[in-house]
Amino acid sequence: MSKISRVLALIALFAFLNISFLNPSYAQNSKDSKYPDFSYEFLGEDKYENFNRKMFAFNSKLNKFVICPINVVWSSICPKYVMERIHSAHKNIEYPRRLISSLIQRDFKTTKSETARFLTNSTIGLGGLYDPAQKIFKLEPRDEDMEQALSKCKIKQGPYLVLPVVASSTPRGLAGRALDASLDPSSYIATPVLGMVKAGLVVNRMTLIQPMNILMGTTYADPYDVMKKLYAIERYIKNNNLDRKENIIKTVQNADGTMLAFYEEEKVLEDYEKTELFSIQNISDNQIAQTISDEINCSFEDFFKEQKQSAIIQPEIPVFENGELLSQNLEEESLEPDLILNDYNPQGPVSDSLRTVLFNIPEVDKSMWSELSLWNRSFFKRIKTSSVNIIPPREDYSFRYIMQKDKNSPVAIIYPSIGEGSMSHHSGIFAKIFYDLGYSVIIQGSHFHWAFVKSMPKSYKPGILPQDAYYLRMTTAKIIEKLQEKYNCKFKNKILLGTSFGAMAALFVANLEEEKNILGISKFIAICPPVELTYSMKQADKNNEGFLNDNIKEAASLTAAKVFDVLNSDGVSVDKFQSFSEDEAKLISGFIMRQKLSDLIFTLEETPTIRKTGIYETINNMSYQDYAEKYLVEEQGYSHDSLAYESSLHYISHYLSSGHNYKIYHALDDYFVTPEHLKKLREYSGDKMVLLNHGSHLGFLYRREFMDALLEDIKSAKLKNTDMLDDSV
Repeated sequence: MSKISRVLALIALFAFLNISFLNPSYAQNSKDSKYPDFSYEFLGEDKYENFNRKMFAFNSKLNKFVICPINVVWSSICPKYVMERIHSAHKNIEYPRRLISSLIQRDFKTTKSETARFLTNSTIGLGGLYDPAQKIFKLEPRDEDMEQALSKCKIKQGPYLVLPVVASSTPRGLAGRALDASLDPSSYIATPVLGMVKAGLVVNRMTLIQPMNILMGTTYADPYDVMKKLYAIERYIKNNNLDRKENIIKTVQNADGTMLAFYEEEKVLEDYEKTELFSIQNISDNQIAQTISDEINCSFEDFFKEQKQSAIIQPEIPVFENGELLSQNLEEESLEPDLILNDYNPQGPVSDSLRTVLFNIPEVDKSMWSELSLWNRSFFKRIKTSSVNIIPPREDYSFRYIMQKDKNSPVAIIYPSIGEGSMSHHSGIFAKIFYDLGYSVIIQGSHFHWAFVKSMPKSYKPGILPQDAYYLRMTTAKIIEKLQEKYNCKFKNKILLGTSFGAMAALFVANLEEEKNILGISKFIAICPPVELTYSMKQADKNNEGFLNDNIKEAASLTAAKVFDVLNSDGVSVDKFQSFSEDEAKLISGFIMRQKLSDLIFTLEETPTIRKTGIYETINNMSYQDYAEKYLVEEQGYSHDSLAYESSLHYISHYLSSGHNYKIYHALDDYFVTPEHLKKLREYSGDKMVLLNHGSHLGFLYRREFMDALLEDIKSAKLKNTDMLDDSV
């Protein structure tokens, strides 16, 4: 036995002893809380959290200053295609690991399949560089490893551990990795040249997962907790073979019995950029209002007192009781859609909202180089990141932007959905649409996002829309001022687009701008704004009710397996999203919404990230309605009725009735509003609102009918501004 083999065997033996004897009664019982802690459900108690968090912080710094620069160099040497071929060949070499694992599990079907795949890909596939076994012979890969074999042998996983470089693992996972390494032929490379090859294989593998590491650190307030959850769920899925296509197909059929052709050939989404609407040229210069006035630097309290006295803020006030709008004898006739989505085939409001993932433009990240490469010039990589200080001495606020060659071009500003940061994928898609129409673009994050809160006064709690709009407008003004000073330019005109909660905030900013045009925005576009924030919070909590059952662990793992399968597919189709039942969709939506709330509370409570924290006991017992009660009613002194009114579109109904520089897009079956809400909104806005017959909440963004209407709206706003310029001349 070689020296390396002996070392690996000792590591595996130590981990096995730790699993089998040192932790004989390690159990994973649910905590008594309103909402489950998924890392606890799948991993049990984080017994070494203090140590793990310190190691996680160490690994993050090691990755940032050492590993990531190496990955950048590697990805700049090897085109993405070459990296993928190297990865494919390495996966083929790991056949012994998959063979032994499947044999121990007595999974002889996988043994036969993997052997056939290895022989096929080693010959026809040129040593594994290609995968004809899957493409030609339809032999699906089974990524078996030795931890799966240990799990099949009933060996307990042990406590969660974070170790230097290794990152997330458990004692069973460490044993599995050691055994995997002992079965990997490349582990026995001894000569200097072949050793360099092995090092290249390791760097290549780490480079492929580097974007996920970067995303974790920039998207979440507590990346340690999110990484732990993802690791826990992913390993549970893998150890129970829930990631296999046949098991996923079974869950699809069990959901509603309708999606029997789940893996049939899919239709690729149409490319938006082939339409004539993307050929609009830049318009001429335009005068704009002063970007920042002296008023923007006054306190919100002083500003709010002035607004309270303003007639523009005081329309006929609807009657609220216990935080709910009382019935107001609205017209009996039903609303009719303005825009018909043919053959939409709705499945359910929450399921349909998942189709928002289909909103994509293939060219935004198209490149022959990987995401880390210095040579990657895809649209997403050309978007720059900068920051501005809003409230000294609070943290700087990060935003993203992309400029036209003509720096005096018009600019589009994007406010994303609730809890989304400036890295929001949808914001990037909208940025591409505007950019191709001749706009520079500024991407901000949601005001209901931890990064925004860190840049605001310590007393700031998001959810009171007049206050949110005040600080959002201040932030936007300072961003515009910074860019105009940096590039010595004046933006010709401006459009502000918001989605979901960001759409609601955009309309509140429009209301402020109606009284005094500080930002110089000529058009506001709001897509699916909630009408009453308190109602939408209740709806978000209803989705989370899917967490409250005895089978949450199984339901969550099966649903997550389907989500991973959809997102890892070469083509994402409508059919795949129709495969989710309404309950599964609620589970997905509830998980996402709870993560956004978790990030916010984590930040509001100024929780440290490098030592053990009990904050999740609070978070896992707090709904969105609990958040409003604690942070807005109790701490900010609002009554339930005043909060419900001031954080609703009824509060700005005067602007919605008299203003002419906005457009609202909404769906009749959006589950964050009621038919009564939409009737009232129609009463306020008239033909400035476009109602779609289907699509629920943002589930129509990908449809050509909506995109054509949106592009025409942007086009008309741009041409109207040009006409105004000609008249002024």
